[in-house]
Amino acid sequence: MINTTTVPILGFAAYSGTGKTTLLEALLPQLTEAALRIGMLKHAHHNFDVDKEGKDSYRLRKAGATQMLISSRNRYALMTETPDAESEFEYLLTRFDCDKLDIILVEGCKNIAFPKIELHREVVGKPWLYPNDTNIIAIAADTQVDDSDLPQMDINDLDSIAEFVIQYARQGGQESQSPAACCDTLSPAFLSVTQGQEKILSLVNTVTDTESCSVESSFGRVLAGDIISPVNVPQYTNSAMDGYAIRGDDLDRQHYQIVAEVLAGHAYDRPLEKGQAVKIMTGAPTPELADTVVMREQATETSDGVTFSGATIKQGQNVRQAGEDLPMGSDVFSQGQRLSSAEMGMIASLGFGDCDVYRKLKVAVFSTGDEVQAPGSEQKANSIFDSNRFTIMGMLQNLGCEILDFGILEDDQQTMVDALQQASAQADVVITSGGVSVGDADYIKLALDQLGSIDFWRINMRPGRPLAFGQINDKPFFGLPGNPVAVMVSFINFVEPALRKMQGEVDWQPLKVNAIATESLRSRQGRTEFSRGVYQLDSRGQLTVTTTGKQGSGILRSMSEANCLIEISPAVDTVKVGESVTIIPLQGRI
Repeated sequence: MINTTTVPILGFAAYSGTGKTTLLEALLPQLTEAALRIGMLKHAHHNFDVDKEGKDSYRLRKAGATQMLISSRNRYALMTETPDAESEFEYLLTRFDCDKLDIILVEGCKNIAFPKIELHREVVGKPWLYPNDTNIIAIAADTQVDDSDLPQMDINDLDSIAEFVIQYARQGGQESQSPAACCDTLSPAFLSVTQGQEKILSLVNTVTDTESCSVESSFGRVLAGDIISPVNVPQYTNSAMDGYAIRGDDLDRQHYQIVAEVLAGHAYDRPLEKGQAVKIMTGAPTPELADTVVMREQATETSDGVTFSGATIKQGQNVRQAGEDLPMGSDVFSQGQRLSSAEMGMIASLGFGDCDVYRKLKVAVFSTGDEVQAPGSEQKANSIFDSNRFTIMGMLQNLGCEILDFGILEDDQQTMVDALQQASAQADVVITSGGVSVGDADYIKLALDQLGSIDFWRINMRPGRPLAFGQINDKPFFGLPGNPVAVMVSFINFVEPALRKMQGEVDWQPLKVNAIATESLRSRQGRTEFSRGVYQLDSRGQLTVTTTGKQGSGILRSMSEANCLIEISPAVDTVKVGESVTIIPLQGRI
């Protein structure tokens, strides 16, 4: 967790029945005697009310005040109703006046990542927290543990606990860092999702070759240069609706003579005189000196002209000025913009028949293993049909890549060396799946060691822990996990951002939004968890999300049923029903 406050934070984490509140009640006087100014945050799993029924503030709050601030000579309290979602931990910390505090103590919130003392009593019969929570910085218990280097205190020795807290506060806090949170302690085989993404992006570059592409063939391509408007949009001042064009300096007249009718694509080529009107259609150019259009519904046409009885007319109404949307010479799209249908239409509207784009990225794909066989053939004993290669090719097609399919390679080191040599010579990127877990004995590893510089990483995520990345003949190589779901999740998190950068797309970020969980979700602190989910709008228009069910890495059907990934950050191990969680919509990505 990033501490957003200016004072140290220290939690007391324990299971119910351990006596957290009793200990803190006895501890606080000793801390205040040491001149510590203390803020206290207590998390309650149950509903609570800080106000007494019948009191004025209670009555006003129940009458509908969502925030109730009550003040007296000695104290004030702000009560805020949160019916839609529980307040975020980081937000609650910002409610403290940190200029008047030396430390914030937290009772509960054991599922959030911040420095804590674990309180433990054997009689409660609950498991230890410290083996699975690297944010625990000390233990206070009624028994000794032998497998930890953490400072240990007797839970009944208040003086020792108080001294620890006092020193912690005076030293400005000492936030615990898990291996996934500190770059200095990382080995190449243990990275957070963000660190893996950043490292890969720092090592790939945009292709330099460009080509001219017709607008009708440009969908999904990336601009290699800026688009500058050669014309005004609209190109000429025109009518915004069907009606009658008149002069704005001639509005007091009761009757106007109709001198022409102008359809779109035609024009009245004379200056409009006072007393004259031109019947005009939407999009048709307004005549010279005509700067106002009265809609047809407000007009009464007679045999010799038109009247606008009862209509309120303002000079300049219902007229679109030349260059109003886009002046000539202005920037339309910048280099690095990926083109979709809206951009195609805009470029065409400026008169361009083609545009400069980066050439298509060439990506070589193959599967490995004697146990893998091509679909469409009769299945052999002890074999599986190849699915990962087709999954990867589908995602590559969605990104507009040119795919070089090398098929299935047998477990033979020289065969793989030859294939990798050929793939790296023909393609910009090489992708395979399987055989990249730490400890795997696989021919692909031997071939990679012979040809390039490859790191075999363990990413702090699930699914998709193993990942290989490096260079073969100066071409990026991605070795994805072997499990079908892990392949897709790893591709989305690591391969797609890299390919988009190589294609020339600038500053791309995946869409992430918040949704309310309709079922409990669990993860492990320090690890990013990706669950397959289905989001939808409920009857109140609120975005909600539920999982697709069982989340095994081999359940490929769960990805076809999902419309999002549910991302649980390393700071959280439990998301309860009704709490907010991050989702990554998948439409258009898989």
